Amino acid sequence: MSRLILPMLLAATLVACAQTPSEPIPYPTQSFAKGDVSQRKPVRITMIHHGSIALEYDGFQIQVDPVSKMGGTQIDYSCFPKADVILVTHEHGDHFDPEAIKALSKDGTRVILNPATRQKLGYGEAIANGGTATFGRFGLTAVPAYNNSEGHLQFHPKGRDNGYILEVKGMRIYISGDTEDIEEMAGYGPVDVAFLSANQPYTMTVEQCVRAAKTLKPGTLIPYHLSNTDMQAIKDALEGSGIEVLLFEELR
Repeated sequence: MSRLILPMLLAATLVACAQTPSEPIPYPTQSFAKGDVSQRKPVRITMIHHGSIALEYDGFQIQVDPVSKMGGTQIDYSCFPKADVILVTHEHGDHFDPEAIKALSKDGTRVILNPATRQKLGYGEAIANGGTATFGRFGLTAVPAYNNSEGHLQFHPKGRDNGYILEVKGMRIYISGDTEDIEEMAGYGPVDVAFLSANQPYTMTVEQCVRAAKTLKPGTLIPYHLSNTDMQAIKDALEGSGIEVLLFEELR
């Protein structure tokens, strides 16, 4: 049988209530072992800005690393439904914003964080590397996210921060958080959609991101964590690899 992966991606450099999101962009068809693809609901993935992502499946709302302001970009989270789950990868200000968490929370919202960020926020559920959780129809595994290049180890020390693998209806989505191409990635597969951070010195170089993608072999790669990194070079390097690369600029 075949699997139809239909997450839909929307993007904006500025999210404001007056804006109209772009038309959904469907992901390509991939192999699937169960279920009737004609009845499958899509996962909808919104690349908000930098490291902030929203996911929705059958009305269940997940926000990842919501941040209200990044540089000159202000995010109006009143445009989004209240979150059922908020995930935070680590404590840095471009990933962790208590005010954004508050704005997206409702009664019953679960806030899931790495332990160091849980200490800073003062509430929520701390999950360390290797920890798991379930919510709605999703399963979650927290995976390592750290620097391994000499001179960069202080940015994201090993064992502190999280990446997340989300699974729903057989589809696996990997959100790397701030990491380099670490050896643990060899055990993360199979992955259908991968968000890989690419901005040295804090995360991956172009070469590291390409290497990570070839290790993970996702159906679709979305380089994120916006910076001056040449994201087009990542796409060019993976041409012919069988990995579809979607760049932020193409999703506006």
